Amino acid sequence: MPRRYLALWFPYLASERLRRRGSAGPDERPLVLVEKDRGALRLADCDQRAFKLGLTRGLTLADARARIPELTVVETDPAADQRLIEWLAALCDRFTPLVALDPPHGLVLDITGCAHLFGGEAALRQRVGRSMDWLGLTVLASIAGTPQAARALSRFGRCAISLPGEDEQRTLPLAVSALEASSETVIALSRAGLKTLGDLAGRPSHTLAARFGEALVTKLRRVLGHEDARITPLRPPPDCVVERHFPDPLQDTDGLEEIVARLLGEAGRLLEARGEGGRAFEVSFFRSDGAVRRLQLETGRPSRDVAAILRLYRERIDSLADPLDPGFGYDAIRLAVPVCEPLGTPQASLDGRAVEEEAVADLVDRLVTRFGRERVLRFVARDSHQPEQEAALVPAAAKSNEALPWPVAQPEEPPARPLQLFEPPQPVETLAEVPDGPPLRFRWRRVLHEIARAEGPERIAPDWWRDGPGEHTRDYYRVEDAQGRRFWLFRAGLYGRETTAPRWYLHGLFA
Repeated sequence: MPRRYLALWFPYLASERLRRRGSAGPDERPLVLVEKDRGALRLADCDQRAFKLGLTRGLTLADARARIPELTVVETDPAADQRLIEWLAALCDRFTPLVALDPPHGLVLDITGCAHLFGGEAALRQRVGRSMDWLGLTVLASIAGTPQAARALSRFGRCAISLPGEDEQRTLPLAVSALEASSETVIALSRAGLKTLGDLAGRPSHTLAARFGEALVTKLRRVLGHEDARITPLRPPPDCVVERHFPDPLQDTDGLEEIVARLLGEAGRLLEARGEGGRAFEVSFFRSDGAVRRLQLETGRPSRDVAAILRLYRERIDSLADPLDPGFGYDAIRLAVPVCEPLGTPQASLDGRAVEEEAVADLVDRLVTRFGRERVLRFVARDSHQPEQEAALVPAAAKSNEALPWPVAQPEEPPARPLQLFEPPQPVETLAEVPDGPPLRFRWRRVLHEIARAEGPERIAPDWWRDGPGEHTRDYYRVEDAQGRRFWLFRAGLYGRETTAPRWYLHGLFA
């Protein structure tokens, strides 16, 4: 299937943005937007009335006022223009998931395989035009086989749709300015008698490259439709997409869940045929007024279980601070699966562990959906000898295929590490027979503990690449006092080699 692109250009975007906000003054007065350039205020953009009266971009404001005294003058705001064009890109996402910015003030849509959903390319182009007209925006739209050809036809030509194989025929009559080269290059081409793209196409490419550079020849090939340079969409294309378009805006919110369930079932069949499951799901609601609402769902493991994902959808709906508002109705609803992973046919285990794991995983998914990914955490083991670094907190929904196994205690042996650690370790006062031996007693929180048994030491050297050369070696002891309470103590610093006065700390309590 040949690729097809729809280029949209908004020639009066900045002025129409101000008109929509109602901050541009009376409608009958021409509007210009100015910016400071080389110490003078110059016209950065004009509305349609100002262009018809002969004003052009780059003209000084003084010259413009001399020609037309009654002007509405507003300072240009490129950031606001960028926000508007990005909002329009989100609006066009209902027509195709592949939408790219095309500066200045333009968009390019890859509509390959999408036009039939709207009744063909002509109907799709008309529908986009009606949407922009409803928003009060002027748009010039053209369809061609390459993004550059579609852009050139929308900005410099009059052809609305170039059928497959007609790009060269449609673009040859265009002026050389359609290549959007520098003004010096355009002047040089005109002086050489090359005024149209047809004149350039009739010259050997190596001659043009030697005189004007290879970039000009490459752009010419793309505008003529000989080379397709794919667009880079704002949102990466998902692995799986299913959607519903409605001939009339859908205003009945009670039926939304049923539509989402059908989309989930359709996506599940597609994923099952590929032997995959989804880890992330995105439901997008496209309103007829251009607003787009997206709901993100995430699972801790690959899934295509419609009932389980639908429960997450209900949890997400219930946790919304701003409920879904259909406004004038929804034009389309889309379900995208941006993250897919291999998923085989599940097998039931005889001991019932699989059922327990599924229940825990479902609970984690529901908590993540309600409270957020970063608020539901779990412990994972880490490859470190430092006790405080042997475990870490990570999002519970994060992928855990590469997680390290937890150390397994030896049968009938006391645990090597306590369940409770102090952060930071708490200093204690001790009495020992020798400086490098175990303590006989220690005082912690004003209570004196007589040690009945001690086991150790377990020497743990510092991580020199992380802690630096000044960190001391630790000698850990498992001790038990006369009342049977068990503690985990360590001495910081080797006597005579690292320090002359080692310090003792209590790092943890055994159950």
